[in-house]
Amino acid sequence: MDITNFKGHIFDLDGTLIESNGVWSKIDEEFLGRRGIAVPKDYFKTVSAMNFEQAAVYTNERFGLGESIEDICREWFDTAVYEYSNVIGLCGNAGEYVKSLYDSGKKIALATASSAALYEPVLKHNGIYGYFHSFVSTEEVSRGKGFPDVYELAAKRLGLDPADCIVYEDICEGVKGAKLGGFHTAACLNKHYFADWNEMREQAEYVIENGIFF
Repeated sequence: MDITNFKGHIFDLDGTLIESNGVWSKIDEEFLGRRGIAVPKDYFKTVSAMNFEQAAVYTNERFGLGESIEDICREWFDTAVYEYSNVIGLCGNAGEYVKSLYDSGKKIALATASSAALYEPVLKHNGIYGYFHSFVSTEEVSRGKGFPDVYELAAKRLGLDPADCIVYEDICEGVKGAKLGGFHTAACLNKHYFADWNEMREQAEYVIENGIFF
């Protein structure tokens, strides 16, 4: 089946639609560096499936920081808002692809671990905010992207069944979580998760490399 023929198209944001993974790596390095901690190799991958609060709790516990979760989130958030509002661009031809889906009458949703304060400015800054019919954050569901919750809510808001939707994800946990919910899946491969490429190729029905959707 042609990937564009699905009724619903549910996109992850970071690393799938926008080139932001490098920004988060920088934020992680600076945050932990100010505390004299080197970033462990598995850290970025682990927190990428979490929302701000979940990641803050995990970080606080893992490194025994003993800090306020609210303070950790604020420190990350203040740095990220500027980048999402002014700097971060789109992956490859993601903008053209989303527009083409919209023009052909497909339903489009965002399913992201980022909050509205981040996804709204970056989508508006890059001129594609108006192509989305609904937006869902993992903040609105009880479980992260290793589970189907956020994709199920996105499909519900589109008024579609999971079987009629395809989910675009750049992390293996996201692909697996979507499959658990009965969604079709597209693995969006990027350099930040190179070690997972083989597994993602095996798990997903479709593969998109370097942000080139068609």
